[in-house]
Amino acid sequence: MFGPGGLVIRPYILPILSALGIGFAILTVINGSKTLPPSPPVVEPGAPPFTTSVAGAGIVEANTENIAIGTLVAGVVSEIYVSVGDTLKAGDPLFKIDDRELKAQLAIRQTALRVAKANAKVEKAQLDDLENQLERAKILSRKQVISVDDFDRRRYAVQTAEAKVAHARAEIASAQAQAKETETNLDRIIVRAPCDGKVLQAKIRRGEFAPAGITQTPLMLFGNTSPLNVRVDVDENDAWRVQPAASAVAFLRGNRQIKTPLEFVRFEPYVVPKKSLTGDSTERVDTRVLQVIYRIKDSDLPVFAGQQMDVFIETPNPIASPDSPLQAIQEEADVTQR
Repeated sequence: MFGPGGLVIRPYILPILSALGIGFAILTVINGSKTLPPSPPVVEPGAPPFTTSVAGAGIVEANTENIAIGTLVAGVVSEIYVSVGDTLKAGDPLFKIDDRELKAQLAIRQTALRVAKANAKVEKAQLDDLENQLERAKILSRKQVISVDDFDRRRYAVQTAEAKVAHARAEIASAQAQAKETETNLDRIIVRAPCDGKVLQAKIRRGEFAPAGITQTPLMLFGNTSPLNVRVDVDENDAWRVQPAASAVAFLRGNRQIKTPLEFVRFEPYVVPKKSLTGDSTERVDTRVLQVIYRIKDSDLPVFAGQQMDVFIETPNPIASPDSPLQAIQEEADVTQR
């Protein structure tokens, strides 16, 4: 093929295309090998306010812990007495299971109780009559008007009547116990607040079936939120550094300007597997943690139960502490050098 001026250009097409391809590949590799700057966080996390500290993720909870409300009697919910956020006193009703069957059962047992009381009155009247006859028989027997056999029959009849009266009274007690059992069940189907507190969550509605026993999702979540507590997960490797008298500060996630001092409440003495995950890509999920409970001192803090907080617990400086193992090792090394 000839170009302008009669030059042959076909032998140069492939080398030119190859050179362009190699250049494009080199440019792509160079651009792809550039280190992208890390994206800044949406919100700056809280900074530890102490020289040395232990950090932990905290979950806000009620000071009674979050109480999962259930029912001892399974059935359809007929009444809901509260709404989410309501503040209640201990014993206030939360919801009620359908009670029509129990009310019918109570009516039957109360009728049986009345029948038992009537039977007892009949037996008592018969006993009084036989005792009266026995008293007259005693007089006649002393005068030898009636035979000994007749007197014995009347005495045995009184003993039989006494046994019947005792049996009738036992039937009354049994009927009363059965009626009391039904009344207790009627009271049990009304689920009440176990303590003073607030309804944190409601997952049951009128007309829904409420199973008895432990459920995966609580029918209601209840707890005392005045004040709130924070359950802090401390890595087992740092657990030995946490002291009860140490100062602690919690930062609200989403706004590090909102913070509050914490008051130590207690340790959960059993170290458990970590369940509260922060989402950090470097976070270990096979870690065991010591749970430390703190009380939020600031009652006006805009925080809710179930919210996460960043908690920092002050620890003594291991180098400055006179009892520090690091300082002991350093002193031993100094003596060896001398």
